[in-house]
Amino acid sequence: MPEPSVTVVIPTLAADQTLGECLASLEKQSRRDFEVIVVDNGGQDNAALQLAKRTGAIIVKPGRNVGFGAAINLGYRRSRARFLATLNDDAVAHPHWLAALLAAMEARTDAGMGASQVRMLGEDRLDSAGMLMCGDGSSRQRGHGSAVGTFCQSEEVLLPSGSAAIYRRAMLEEIGLFDEDFFLYCEDTDLGLRARWAGWTCLYVADAVVDHHYSHSAGRASALKAYYVERNRLFVIAKNFPAAMLLAAPFVTMARYAWHLRWMLARRGAAARFREEEGSTLLLIWIAVRAHLVCLARCVSLWRSRRAVRRTARISSAAFRELLAAHAISARRLAEL
Repeated sequence: MPEPSVTVVIPTLAADQTLGECLASLEKQSRRDFEVIVVDNGGQDNAALQLAKRTGAIIVKPGRNVGFGAAINLGYRRSRARFLATLNDDAVAHPHWLAALLAAMEARTDAGMGASQVRMLGEDRLDSAGMLMCGDGSSRQRGHGSAVGTFCQSEEVLLPSGSAAIYRRAMLEEIGLFDEDFFLYCEDTDLGLRARWAGWTCLYVADAVVDHHYSHSAGRASALKAYYVERNRLFVIAKNFPAAMLLAAPFVTMARYAWHLRWMLARRGAAARFREEEGSTLLLIWIAVRAHLVCLARCVSLWRSRRAVRRTARISSAAFRELLAAHAISARRLAEL
């Protein structure tokens, strides 16, 4: 039996009804030369996983919750396909999703990554059309909240959201896999920036459409999400930002915190949602402090990771800065969303 062109890896924790919907959408794909690997981080044995087995999916059970990036890596190691697609278990792929991604990647050998048009399930709004970067290492979905149809042209973007993306095996063999230290959130940003340092490009494929339950697993504004997003954006800058941007990042961070406070008082933005759902501004402050302390404790390992990124670099620091500037989001706008 010939090797599939692409392996679709789906990490799952709850293995609930949304996983069943995700698997059903893959059964309807117009292109059939793919395999599915479900990585069960929750140790479930329920109806959704039984459905996965019946549809021919490979089930991988790590025995514990290893996180998103490590789950994808487990799937990668079970695969020999030329491409690796990542898909959240709460995403529903349109029938042409894989065909569109593969066609785009096969036409551009310089493209190491492909981003989908990710829509919010049940709404006429986008979740992401690629990703944008803020000067303090925070990343945000390009087009988040925009009307469907706003980003209808395929083009080069900075990097994809791992909720529905495709990666070239040759690129992963060169730069390495997802950094498992991230555990949850921002590991797709880190991988995308490492790929950019190595000279690979990313394509936004407008015809590759996925509907997504936004923040279904960790919650839209949970303490868990807030901690990992804050800690991991520090990992991102420590590993990937050129020295000048690294020195400027704390000032951008302070600006973002100020805008978070401004929009929180106006009952807008992520900080306002956090206070409404978690009920504590002090908790938000402690999360930020804790994230910085953990980053300081890991400074040696992060420095080693930074050196490893530079060893694969094919572009200059100036070119990298220009690339991020072309796909930037301001601290004010990021705090407002």
